[in-house]
Amino acid sequence: MEHVNPLTGFRVDGRRPNEVTLRPLSPCTCSPAVLSYTGRVSQMRQLKGEVGVVARADGSAMFEMGNTRVIAAVYGPREVQNKGQQVSSKEALVRCEYRMADFSTGDRRRKPKGDRRSTEISLVIRQTMEASILTHLMPRSQINIFVQVLQADGGTRAACINAATLALADAGIPMRDIVTSCSAGYLCSTPLLDLNYIEDSAGGPDVTVGILAKMDKVTLLQMDAKLPMDTFETVMELAIEGCKAIAKYIREWRGREDGMGDSARRQCPLIPPPIAHGQGIKKSYNK
Repeated sequence: MEHVNPLTGFRVDGRRPNEVTLRPLSPCTCSPAVLSYTGRVSQMRQLKGEVGVVARADGSAMFEMGNTRVIAAVYGPREVQNKGQQVSSKEALVRCEYRMADFSTGDRRRKPKGDRRSTEISLVIRQTMEASILTHLMPRSQINIFVQVLQADGGTRAACINAATLALADAGIPMRDIVTSCSAGYLCSTPLLDLNYIEDSAGGPDVTVGILAKMDKVTLLQMDAKLPMDTFETVMELAIEGCKAIAKYIREWRGREDGMGDSARRQCPLIPPPIAHGQGIKKSYNK
């Protein structure tokens, strides 16, 4: 199967390779909570985020990357439930639980809770979030992060980290910087950003990267196959550019949202649908 058409240069889902640029739209006049991008984010799938989706959580978010849809909920900081798990009384304990819904993939077999893959991804998300959270400001407390994949189409780890970042911000957890994540791979001798399921299951090498964009610090780097050093550097640089693009649009959206009053939020509940190859974030204010 050709994952990059040799005649048109398009990928299997119609995206173009070798381009990672942003061109912002004019600010939406009907809804200041919306920030949309269009144009040449050709390699990245459509992004969509929403916070405040779980009313009883201290912070929650839903994040979509193409057809991959993830929901995250944060509880805390609160008193440590199991004192034996607390390593240091001077820092907050961060716990994370990752699960995939039984209906998230085409395979309808029930997945046992606590399987090896879920345990591994839970650890990856926890360690990535710990690099961002200012745990020393919340001693003798616990922060619980729950992440569930509702629909899987490749890039689930990156989507989980992005959803957890938005949920932590929604909960008001102090962080050094927002963590954003994106994957990139190498198929048909072409570096590809933000792999979907078909590309991810093709057997080629892929790299998942998480960064603190402002600090220019890598907090996550996973690769499931060997690559020549020059190719690896190209693929990793592509993934980092994707992380920075996600971080930019999250920051600009939150910056505009912070400048809104409660009356503006109530007056602008309607969010226009995202356009093709665009991005939009919306917030629910019905907690």
